[in-house]
Parts: sequence; C-alpha cells; structure tokens
Amino acid sequence: MFNIVLVEPEIPQNTGNISRTCAVTGSALHIVRPLGFEINDKHLKRAGLDYWHTLDLTYYDSFEELEAKHPDARFFLASTHAQKNYAEVEFKDGDFLVFGKETAGLGEKLLSRRRDDGIRIPMGNDMRSLNLSNSVAIVLYEALRQNGFPNLT
Repeated sequence: MFNIVLVEPEIPQNTGNISRTCAVTGSALHIVRPLGFEINDKHLKRAGLDYWHTLDLTYYDSFEELEAKHPDARFFLASTHAQKNYAEVEFKDGDFLVFGKETAGLGEKLLSRRRDDGIRIPMGNDMRSLNLSNSVAIVLYEALRQNGFPNLT
C-alpha cells in the first residue's frame, strides 16, 4: 500500500478527487493541517463520491508529527524545484508520496530539509505546475506500475 500525503490542501475538489484515487487503489491518505476548507464541504464530499467509507484517512497537525509517527518511512516530496524525475525513482510498498498546497507547494523550509527526497514531474519550461489531483495520480500510478499493480484488477 502506498501513502499519499497532502500538506495543507486548499481546494476541496482536489482533495475529494485524491481521496477517490486513494480509495480505488488501496492507498492511504494522510492530510496535514491546516486545510483551506471545512472537512464537511459539499464539493469535497461530491468529488469523493461514495468512496469515503473505504478510505484509510489520517490527519496530522504538522509534517513533523507525520514523520514522528512513521520514523522508518521513505518520503518522496513532489516539487517543481526538485532535480530528480519521479520516473527515475524505484518506489516500494509503504512509501509516502508527499504533495503541497495548490498555491505554494511544500515550502522552502521542508524542501531544503528533505532536499534528497524531492521528485518532479517533467513539464514545459514556462509552465508553473500541474493540477494537484493530476500530479498525485501520475506519481501514484507510476509507483503502482513499478510494483505490479498489487491487489488491483
């Protein structure tokens, strides 16, 4: 099982879409507060459809809390500033794939502290970023592909 981490997500539809992706792939979703919306937001619920009851979901008050609860975990931080292409990484079961908020990403403090864990999705030079839920799907499905799509049909 892979672990998707959203650090301070701001758009409920993105979080809802990501929760659905996690549910259908058997991936856990970890959300680091604060959120830019209320957890009972109708757009969040609608985007997640009827998959909420199958979702393995955990909330944290900081990224440091997440790290402390998973001290032996491997973390991969998605950033447009990272040097390593996500397809160059050998993902393993249990890895944590980390994504930042829509307007600011993960922030320089976290990225500089975990610089060796950064991964990026290639895109055009003059483009700022991809949609968050699309980015999660791209990286997660590469990790699943590398591992033979475990428990998926």
